[in-house]
Amino acid sequence: MHTIIKIILATIMIVILFYGFLWILPSKEITYMPDDALRSYALSHGLAPVPTTYKKLLDIVDNPNNPLSPAKISLGKKLFFDPILSHNMSVSCFHCHLLNDGGDDNLPTAIGFGGRANPRHLNSPTVLNAALAKSQFWDGRAKDVEAQAAGPMQAPFEMNITPKEAENRVKKIATYVENFQRVFGKKNESVTFKNIQKAIGAYERTLLTRGAYDAFLEGKNSAMSDSAKRGLNLFIQKGCKGCHTGMSVGGQSLQHFPLRRVLSDVFENRPFPFENRGGFLGKDGKNVFRVPILRNITKTAPYFHNGMVTDLKEAIRIMSKYQVGDEFTPVQIHDMVAFFKTLEGELVSYDVNSSTDVDNSD
Repeated sequence: MHTIIKIILATIMIVILFYGFLWILPSKEITYMPDDALRSYALSHGLAPVPTTYKKLLDIVDNPNNPLSPAKISLGKKLFFDPILSHNMSVSCFHCHLLNDGGDDNLPTAIGFGGRANPRHLNSPTVLNAALAKSQFWDGRAKDVEAQAAGPMQAPFEMNITPKEAENRVKKIATYVENFQRVFGKKNESVTFKNIQKAIGAYERTLLTRGAYDAFLEGKNSAMSDSAKRGLNLFIQKGCKGCHTGMSVGGQSLQHFPLRRVLSDVFENRPFPFENRGGFLGKDGKNVFRVPILRNITKTAPYFHNGMVTDLKEAIRIMSKYQVGDEFTPVQIHDMVAFFKTLEGELVSYDVNSSTDVDNSD
């Protein structure tokens, strides 16, 4: 009995020493770089501005398995906003992805067909800039926006429609049939669920945003305030850009969350530093999640996969503590928010002209 007690006490002591050691490590000092050096550093470490022309857009987001064309993009736009693809024709893709308000629905959990909530209490990710990501959904289970489009349409708590039902609905509308034939070039077989996915995916590939951050990366020093520049310095040098990288500032990888733990979490057996509502534990139930896209993050509250954190400052504090391992000060959090505000952007109006392009990818 005494031996068991000794083992338990020794284990507790090791845990205390281990986690105590993690939190007494010295904080990494920040070197605040001048504008040109900061810009150069950002560009050389995976951060990049969103293109302004359709030609450059194609270079970045075009999909060889679903080549973009103006006609296909136009068709996908109509489908994106059309509730015809939901069971009772009450919700569309736009229902959960408000393009003028961050590209999500600003709810803790998605609400779909018949007012049903996502059973895992999952927060809708933004559709803006999603085409730049390497995977879709919180667990990264879809490889691209075309694959992602199939999920919400079929989910009983979202749009609740079967592939066959979606095809039959579209086939009853002559203008849709004509557009599908024009785009996909199959007179009697153009309206398929796969082609519906392709069209919606094509439109979503054009939903990129630009803001002050892009202007700074392209050479306009005055586009960002001093506070925002300090935030960008912090973002880069504290290691945030290691996961939140790429043109999308996120969405390029799946990462373990939380990466670090504190004693209270260990002893209370809490998987997250916030309420585990919904019980979702990411990919394979191993606390692995797709890294969120940070563009327009100031407009996509609430935060994290189950929407349990409503305040951006608190989300930043949590990430600095549990992922970076160096909890930011209030001043640093203020600067980070200032930087994040430069990631707000407007949809780019790409010059997509009418075309008779046909999809021959199959």
